[in-house]
Amino acid sequence: METRNLSLATQRSPQQDLDTVAGILERHAANPSAFLALNDGMRYFTAAGIDGVVAYQPAGRRTIVQLGGVFAGPADQDRLLAGFLDFARAQRRRVVAVQLMRHDAGLYAAHGFTVNQFGADYARQLAGFNLRGKKHMQLRNKVSRARRAGVSVIEAGIGQLGPQLDEIDHVWLHSKGRHVKELKLMVGQRGGPAQPRRRLLAALNEAGTVLAYISFSPVYGTQSGWLHDLSRRRPDAPPGVLELIVITAVEMFQAERAAYLHFGFTPFTSLSPAHEVTGASRITARILRLLAKHGSAIYPAADQLAYKEKWGLDLVQPEYIAFQGGISLRRVWSLLRVTNSV
Repeated sequence: METRNLSLATQRSPQQDLDTVAGILERHAANPSAFLALNDGMRYFTAAGIDGVVAYQPAGRRTIVQLGGVFAGPADQDRLLAGFLDFARAQRRRVVAVQLMRHDAGLYAAHGFTVNQFGADYARQLAGFNLRGKKHMQLRNKVSRARRAGVSVIEAGIGQLGPQLDEIDHVWLHSKGRHVKELKLMVGQRGGPAQPRRRLLAALNEAGTVLAYISFSPVYGTQSGWLHDLSRRRPDAPPGVLELIVITAVEMFQAERAAYLHFGFTPFTSLSPAHEVTGASRITARILRLLAKHGSAIYPAADQLAYKEKWGLDLVQPEYIAFQGGISLRRVWSLLRVTNSV
């Protein structure tokens, strides 16, 4: 077995490691958020003879948080997961797996995990999409307001706009409150070795000042396309700047014949008993539904979902969280720490 950073076993450069993992994702990943496995700080577990990888981060002294399921062919997933769990056991750690898709949920349940729906991933097909019609009137109005304010959108490398993007990140985070931290692991990032594989669109005013930006990451598999990932805007930006970026991106992706625009995972949304797998924890399901109903102070899921729904979603996929050996307060706390939620 090989584990941790691939370069430790093979003496390759970090860029070679990233290229190896990216190649595996392109061949095998069906998770819309799989590209997050290339974020800085991720570690990788591989097994000899298997074209696959498991992406993870240690959390505390007794937990490993694993992202997005087992990225391998269907015939190899069970063996690769078993090897990864042996690796975790040798370290005296238990695994918490996040952002699992429905086909992952059964595999993890079969390996003794307690698996519950945690939220859903949202997307829409790009073929034939436009803003015509009554249902998109508000979107059209927002886009028009941004254009009337002199806003334009460009696709740019972060090297061109770096200082302005850094300033937007700072202002955006400060506007969220003094104690708010930037989330990690289950969200994208800007910069790092994987940046050339992302695409960044920025909204500028007539003076060339960046008002907002959105980073898009590639999505692989049968629902391939692009993921609307990291987005930031100045609090004083004109209304409609993010919507103008999105519709510009849609037109670009349509011209390139991309199949889907994914809006990503939102926790505590679209929860349904029909989505749960055999052995799901009733207590965990009850807690998650309470958070969905009353947890806006913890996470603004309703606001996120409202933003996504106005684009006319036509693909909703449940996502899951899995606890090896059952849920525990220690592992929940470790998850919160590694995602920078506390």
